[in-house]
This record gives sequence, structure tokens and C-alpha cells, in this order.
Amino acid sequence: MASLFEKDISELRGVGPKRAALFRKIGAPTVGDLLRLYPRAYEDWRDCVPIRSTQLNEINVVRATVLKRPSEARIRGGMTLYKTAATDGEDDLQLTFFNNRYIPNLLEEGKTYVFRGKVTGTLTRREMAAPAFVPESKALDMTPIYPQTEGLSSRQISAAMAEALRLLPETVRDPLPDALRMEYTLCRLEYALKTVHFPRTPEELATARRRLVFEEFLVLQLGMAQIRRAGARENPYPLAKDCTAEFEALLPFEMTGAQKRAVADALCDMNGPHPMNRLIQGDVGSGKTAVAAALCFNVIRNGMQAALMAPTEILAAQHYESLSALLAPADVRTALLTSSTKAKERRALLAALESGEIDLLIGTHALLGEQVSFRRLALVITDEQHRFGVAQRTALAKKGAFPHTLVMSATPIPRTLALMIYGDLDVSVLDELPPGRTPVKTYLIDPQKRRRAFGFLRKQLDEGRQAYIVCPLIEEGESGAENLEEYSRLVGESFPGIQVGVLHGKLKPKAKEAVMAAFAAKDIRLLLATTVVEVGVDVPNATVMMIENAERYGLSQLHQLRGRVGRGKFESSCILVADPENPEALQRLRRFAATNDGFKVADEDLKLRGPGDIFGMMTDMAILREAQRCAKDLSREDPALEQPEHRALRAEIRKLFASQGGTVVL
Repeated sequence: MASLFEKDISELRGVGPKRAALFRKIGAPTVGDLLRLYPRAYEDWRDCVPIRSTQLNEINVVRATVLKRPSEARIRGGMTLYKTAATDGEDDLQLTFFNNRYIPNLLEEGKTYVFRGKVTGTLTRREMAAPAFVPESKALDMTPIYPQTEGLSSRQISAAMAEALRLLPETVRDPLPDALRMEYTLCRLEYALKTVHFPRTPEELATARRRLVFEEFLVLQLGMAQIRRAGARENPYPLAKDCTAEFEALLPFEMTGAQKRAVADALCDMNGPHPMNRLIQGDVGSGKTAVAAALCFNVIRNGMQAALMAPTEILAAQHYESLSALLAPADVRTALLTSSTKAKERRALLAALESGEIDLLIGTHALLGEQVSFRRLALVITDEQHRFGVAQRTALAKKGAFPHTLVMSATPIPRTLALMIYGDLDVSVLDELPPGRTPVKTYLIDPQKRRRAFGFLRKQLDEGRQAYIVCPLIEEGESGAENLEEYSRLVGESFPGIQVGVLHGKLKPKAKEAVMAAFAAKDIRLLLATTVVEVGVDVPNATVMMIENAERYGLSQLHQLRGRVGRGKFESSCILVADPENPEALQRLRRFAATNDGFKVADEDLKLRGPGDIFGMMTDMAILREAQRCAKDLSREDPALEQPEHRALRAEIRKLFASQGGTVVL
């Protein structure tokens, strides 16, 4: 069993070296990781109906034979249409596809397919626009939809999954003991894995999901319990004095009540019996950096050092510029360390750090290097927790003798969920926006209004502002770079004389950061991207975020994108361009447009999204509470999980934390 789970993804039939690299990109380097890559949604293809029985303006599933090869036509707005018709022997169905040049090769004349999409038209003429479809021989009752990346479609992932499941032995080693499964009414692992990927009914899917949610959360909670036990040490760095008032005098603004409470809570922790372990969770622009700066200042004024780790070089540089400027008047010595730091400069920096001449070190994962040594590191801050695993956070903390730890996250999630997920952290929530932050106005439009939106965007650029256009994959099977080439032509026609920057998945990290740096420096006025614009990069001059195919994003992801604008003194807008043929998606986007509150968006996202990654499944808090109770019982009865029936669970905990770059001692 272990050999299959540990087998490299490239060894799976149908996955070569190039495709294996794409599987690694989505978090599936091994067959075992692939099997744990759960669908983010499912499409129900169970009820095929005759064309004449389809419900107008509803999603329908139809089995029909293609009558002719799709023909191509150009229309206004730079779009290309492909049209054909299919028949079920009694009636015809008109089919239309947008901007997908592969359609003429994918739909063969005379072959039968199953089509799924919204039916429009009249009582005598039925139509489908951009339906999903599969050859009749490959149709499933419930089709899984997986998280994708450029060059790797959901269908390709599904095919690899089917091959991996085919190789599963009849008896799979189950990390949950039989007695535990019986107590909590959980199915076996083998059944759960096969069913979550290819369920036959919603009831079967619910059974599989319940088991997988329970197991994953149980493993996380048990691992967190181990970290808590290891971290239950005496506080080596209590603060003799509170210097918050001196820090506030440096700020050009008044801190919000939420910021002041977060600082006070953290300082209380730092003077408690154990080292602080706290999460600062706040919406985009809620002022997490100011809280982090206040704590750094307090530590430094008490004669100790602090470190702040950011996920990218450009974000680390941005933190360095803002914090060094803020703290310099108070004679705080700040330094920046990234992989781009020159060797000579690096040697001098490391020597100054070790001797205590540097008070605050800001950087990327370069801070984890073996040669990085502090004189008296008392506070470790990591920005964007989802980019750094628990183990990496622990690795940075090991640079000191059990320093205080602060995690900053800009991904709003409901408080109860935060307390459960970040089981080893106390949680502070910044639920107020600092003065001067203007709410971003959000507009929802259909593709026909794109030209008008471009006119609005052009007006902003003419006034000296900057803008983003996010353009995801338009159709499965097309690479982002190819889509971008076609879309770039449309943008070029609409914005002559404007410096346009391009970001896509094929760019190397250094090239990507160079484009973002040029945008931050105003050398690029309009940024066109296929991938998510870098989280956290602050460009106050950017006032428009235009998102094509907005229905393809989760609400929390849309909220992160919207947060890239509205960061300066100018009124800002977010324009969502969405397919009007999908009523469910439009309803979801209208709710999103109606609020700027990230926590409300997160609650809505949890209600609406499919079962996605395991935390996307967390819509049933009752399961989570059961798993939490089970973890507490196990930790009390067998703290080190040494009993024979718990060894498989212990192995799963090690695997979880090892996948994040480190280990948990058990």
C-alpha cells in the first residue's frame, strides 16, 4: 500500500515528465497526494432528457448526435463564435461556443455526445451556449471538477485519478482504527477515496466526504496538540516595559480600536508564563502591518531582536521600505535579506545580525538559511500563513530560544473555523478598517459591456492611475499564454500608447517579480494577468481591478483580487465580467458585489462552494466538533499515540507536517 501512495506521479500511466511537473504544481507530487486532491465541485449528469422536454432557462442534460462540423464567425468585441447543431432523432439543438478554437476538432460530425448547459430559445427552437460535453461512451453520473493550473485540465486530472484508483489494492491500510470508525459512524478509507472522486449519488458522496473531513481535521488537531505540548515552555522573553505609546507617536494616523486591542492582547501574551503564539487575522487593508510593527518596536525597545518573513521578494522589500521609514526616527536598525542579496552585502548583514547591530530583519524564506544567526531573537512574524506551513514557521522560531510567534493572515475565515484550523494559535481579529480607506465599488457586467468598461478604465489611466485586468483560462485545453495573446490584441487596440505588463504561469518567479516591481514603480500602467495577482503587493495608485470570467473564481479569491485596489487616496472600482448564461453564478456574484466585508464574503463562500480542498469542505461544523472531541480524547488517553492501533494516525501526522517542510516530533 505504501509503495503505491509514495510512487512518484510521473510513474502513473498517462502522466509523462512534463505533465508530472504540472501535477506537482497543484500539490500532487505522488500518487498518494493525487488521491488526496479532492474535487472542488461536481456536475450532475444523471438525468438525460429529450430535447423537446428540456426546461427553458434551466440547466439540462441532453444526449445528441452532431449534425455538422462547427463553423467559425467573428463578432463585435473581438469574440469568435463557433456554431453547430445536434439531434436526438426527434428534435435539433443549436449549439454555440465562444473563443474556443479547439471546438471544430472536439465535436465530430456524426458522433454522439452528452451535453450539459442552460437551455434557451423558444418552444420550437432549443439552444445551448457554451455547454460542457463528453463523448457518450465517457459520460459519468456525477462529474468531478478539480482545481486546475495552466496546461492541466480537470478532465486530465480526472483521467489520472481513475488510473490511480484502479491501482488501489482491495484492502487499504486505514489510519482510523475500527473502534474509532464504529464510534463515529465513518466509512472505510478505500470506499471514501473511490467515492469522493467518482460518486454515483449525492448520498454516497456525503458519506465519503464526512469520513475524509473528519480524518483530515482529526490529524490536524492531533498534530497541533503535539506542537502545543512541545511549546509549553517557560517564557524566556518577558517585556519589562510597554512602549506602545512611543510607537503610536511615530504613526501618521490614529490606530483603530481593533488594532489597539490586538497589540494589547499580544503584549499580554508576551508577558505571560509561555511564549506568545498568536494569529492576527484581518481583512485586506485592516492594518495588520501596523500591529506587527508595534510588537517589533516593543521587543526592540526591550533590548531584543525581531524577524518578519514574507512570501515573496517584492512583498518583503515593500515591508522593509515602509517599516524602515517608519522606525528610523526612533533609531531602529532594520535590514532586508532575500535570495537576491549580494554575497558581500549578505556577509556584512549576517555579521551585524549576530552581533546584535540589526534590530529587525525582514526577508523571504532566505531567513531560514543555516548561516542566519540572531543575537537575541524574541519575536518571529510570518506574513500570509497559507504560504508558510506550520513547520516553516517552526523552523524560523528555532533561530531563537523559543521566541514569541505572530502569524498574519489576510484570508478572512469565520472565527470559529479560524480557532479550529489554527489550533495552536490564539486568534485576534481586526474587524475595523483604518480611517481613509474608501470601500471599493464593485460592478457586475456581461461581456457585451466590455468596451464600455474599457472606456471607464481608459479614463482612469488618462488621469494618471493604474489598473489590473485578470484574465483566467477561457476554455479547458487552451494554455493561458495562448489566451493571453488573443486577449492582448484586444487590449492593445483599446489602449494604444499605454505600457501594458503581462503575467502568466509560464513566467519564471524572477521575471514575474520584475513585472510586479515595474508595476509598483509605475513603469507599467496596465497589468494583464492569467494568474492571481501577487497577494499583498501594495500599489496605492491602482484604482481599477477588472476580472474576466469572474464566475470561475471562488468568492474569497475574488475578495483578495478586489483588495489590490482601494489602497490609496483615490476612489477605486472592481469590475466583474461574467457569463450571463449561468444564473447560479450571477446570484453568487451579486451577493459578493453587495458587500466589502471579507468575513461576510468568507461565510458566503463556505456556504456556496463545493467540496474543494478539505477546508473547502468545512460547511458542516458538527463534523468538525466531533473530530475535535475525538482529538481531545485521544490526546488524553494516548498523548504520544504509541498504542499499536494509533500508529497509522501518527504516521499521517508526520506526513502532514513533513509536506510543509518540517516534522513534528512524536
